[in-house]
Amino acid sequence: LLTGARRRELSGLKWDDIDFRWKRITIHDKVEGERIIPLTPYLESLLQWLPHRNQWVFSSPSAADGRLKEPIRAHQKALLVAGIEGLTLHGLRRSFGSLAEWVELPVGIVAQIMGHKPSATAERHYRVRPLDLLRQWHVKLEEWILNEAGIESPVIEQGQPLKMVVQNG
Repeated sequence: LLTGARRRELSGLKWDDIDFRWKRITIHDKVEGERIIPLTPYLESLLQWLPHRNQWVFSSPSAADGRLKEPIRAHQKALLVAGIEGLTLHGLRRSFGSLAEWVELPVGIVAQIMGHKPSATAERHYRVRPLDLLRQWHVKLEEWILNEAGIESPVIEQGQPLKMVVQNG
């Protein structure tokens, strides 16, 4: 939901694809080969908690190649705990695009983050968006999603590593 990425793009994510220093993720996609998207603050805080068992971000100690390939069972368990029915993994990707409209993200920026091929001539030939421009909008969307979910955004102190603020009560 927070990246707009395809399931297979995330299951193939390696630790080398995440640059915590420059706050970016390289996603190997089916359209352009790869794209770079911002590593947003909350997503970064979630990824930092994952175990570093091997090269795979979403590793699995029971898988032959060491990575999680099919997260459907875990997804279904999460839906059950949350009391949500009928939300597919691909539905999370579609929701990224739909929720982006609530914070008025430009369509081209949403498409670039999600890895959609540019459709218009201007998008293909005249729009160059640096990562920091994508970050500005992507962080805005992440903050809105967190706010709507009642989740505190991580607090970044100058010169300090990212810290998560947990509200009691």
